Amino acid sequence: MINEGDQAPDFTLQSDAGTDVTLSSLRGRPVVLYFYPRDDTPGCTKQACDIRDAYDEFDRAGAVVLGVSPDDEGSHVKFKSKYELPFTLLSDADHSVAEEYGVWNEKSYLGKKYLGVSRSTFVIDADGNIKKVMHDVKPATHADDVLAALSN
Repeated sequence: MINEGDQAPDFTLQSDAGTDVTLSSLRGRPVVLYFYPRDDTPGCTKQACDIRDAYDEFDRAGAVVLGVSPDDEGSHVKFKSKYELPFTLLSDADHSVAEEYGVWNEKSYLGKKYLGVSRSTFVIDADGNIKKVMHDVKPATHADDVLAALSN
């Protein structure tokens, strides 16, 4: 389990642009690392579009926003283009980063159990430390909650 104050586990994942993004290379700026279950589903779309709509505020805070899901690069490209998302989406196809961050969990839908991403966000400070951990994120308030965490 990752806790506030811990060093954020480093990783390298492929972005929607086809390039590798390494978390530690972003030191010097705060990072909003948000894990979501799947591209172009109602809750994930609401969450992403709210961040998009408040993106100027994230930018003013100096934050890098990274959305992470198990979807592949092609899915991310379509999702980003369809909703004009101004931030980077990362593919965690083998869910290794989600596991490392403790957000790959057993879930249940219509009585069936399966493994998937639990909607969670980690606000990481400019030194690479976890400033805020948010589990069971609500898409409708996510952008405002993260902006509040960035300003505290």
